Amino acid sequence: MTLLDARPPAAVPDPGAALGPALADAVRGALPRPGHGDTAGRWRTLARWGRTDLVLARLAEGHADALAILAEAGCDPVGRALYGVWAARSAGTGAVLRDGALHGVVRFCSGAHRLDRALVVAGDVLVDVDVRDPRVRPVKGTWNPAGMVASDSVDVEFQGVPADRRVGPPAFYTARPGFWFGGGGVAAVWLGGAAGAVDDVRGLTGDDPHRLGHLGALHTALAVTDALLERTAHDIDADPAADHTTAVWTARAAAEQLVRTVLDRAPRIAGTTGLTREPGPGLRLSDLGVYVRQHHAERDLAALGARLTEEPA
Repeated sequence: MTLLDARPPAAVPDPGAALGPALADAVRGALPRPGHGDTAGRWRTLARWGRTDLVLARLAEGHADALAILAEAGCDPVGRALYGVWAARSAGTGAVLRDGALHGVVRFCSGAHRLDRALVVAGDVLVDVDVRDPRVRPVKGTWNPAGMVASDSVDVEFQGVPADRRVGPPAFYTARPGFWFGGGGVAAVWLGGAAGAVDDVRGLTGDDPHRLGHLGALHTALAVTDALLERTAHDIDADPAADHTTAVWTARAAAEQLVRTVLDRAPRIAGTTGLTREPGPGLRLSDLGVYVRQHHAERDLAALGARLTEEPA
């Protein structure tokens, strides 16, 4: 068993128009909780979402992550709300807690106009926020990407939003065991997105030996990352209380490297014709290139390297 299905799922035909129903279908069924015996099954579903449509996967993964966080804190979600997790602290931005309320601007708030609620990080506090509150204000013009356009990841300004639904104790969000389990789930989405990009170009090789060589290299890179993520998921389930940070960081780095390989080789298989006349490859590659930048490239690799020097050989 691997995380990737042998046969690719049907793609969402029009991400903008079909996202609402597709997202509702995706989040209707509860995923296995990470670290509770079927983390590989959870990541398999996340990879399938990524292989289907990366915008769908971004929003569905955020909802699934939020539900796992709430469960870990012993909190119930509000009704059938669609959730996200807004935790970015880019370039000095971020929510702050002042006088019992949230203030400030948070970047990259995926689904800002679509979600019902979000778990918002403010310093060392995590708050369950009603996104429909008029004091939660998406900032127009702050999401103009080359890919992931429909994820609607705009900046959001908080103007005195009551922080009366706090989730867990201070520092809970990053200190909990499941923090890096969620990070591995994002890597599973990247894996699925990479597989979807390979699906797009698989039939464009003809008998050209160079294109076939690129396809062989992509197949190998997919298989290696798939196997590493599956092993990491099983290791998490075998001992959920252990420190799996190094393993998850390694799996995320492998998935990021896989995506960079896909972004390099898939266009060489597609050629100009495939990228400009086929409806899928160019859009998917653009989405993939933006989404994978949740991995901070050399900065994350340097953190992994520093951690390795502190561990026993």
